[in-house]
Amino acid sequence: MKVKVQKKKETKEYDLISSWDDVTLDTWMALIDVDKDTASQEALKTIKKLSNIPEDLISELGITDVAEIMKHFTKLQKDADFKHKKIIKIEDVEYGFHPKLDDITLGEYADIETFIKNGLEKHLPELCAVLYRPVTEKKNGVYTIEAYDGEITMRAEEMRKMSATQVQSAMVFFWNFVIELLKIMPSFLMERIVKMGKESQMETLQRNGVGLA
Repeated sequence: MKVKVQKKKETKEYDLISSWDDVTLDTWMALIDVDKDTASQEALKTIKKLSNIPEDLISELGITDVAEIMKHFTKLQKDADFKHKKIIKIEDVEYGFHPKLDDITLGEYADIETFIKNGLEKHLPELCAVLYRPVTEKKNGVYTIEAYDGEITMRAEEMRKMSATQVQSAMVFFWNFVIELLKIMPSFLMERIVKMGKESQMETLQRNGVGLA
């Protein structure tokens, strides 16, 4: 979508994102923070992140224009495809979602628990780096991923390039698994992760972070 902005009798066209898939995890995390701002600050920062309109021009947009732009963002998110994708590609590298979560190791669990405890909204790249790892083999719809070694710093940086839709769908899938596992295998560990994650995950993942939903 393009918008026209006029300044000093000169009109220029600028682009807004055309799909919610254009929103990366890195951008989405920045948008989560604006939820704490006033409505006008939120709108300014959101438009800055999701368009190429210069910041000095955003503050000069009319209120009705801002409302239309925000409505556009709302529609993009509403129309987004949140179907969980087990294999994603980032810069020619295929990453597979953990193919069998009920075989998750204690080491994987311990890191996930730490990220949730320290604030899920701040550690989404790290959480994704645990759940998504490079595909080592793929055949007939079945795939394997690299074994978990705890070294996720570089992969977490790559995960920042994931689309927000992929992250949101993966997190919903993961939490549904945790809830189902708790039903059949109640344990102190599972109860703790659900308790820690319930507030931060539901608040973070069920909103778009910019007050558009």
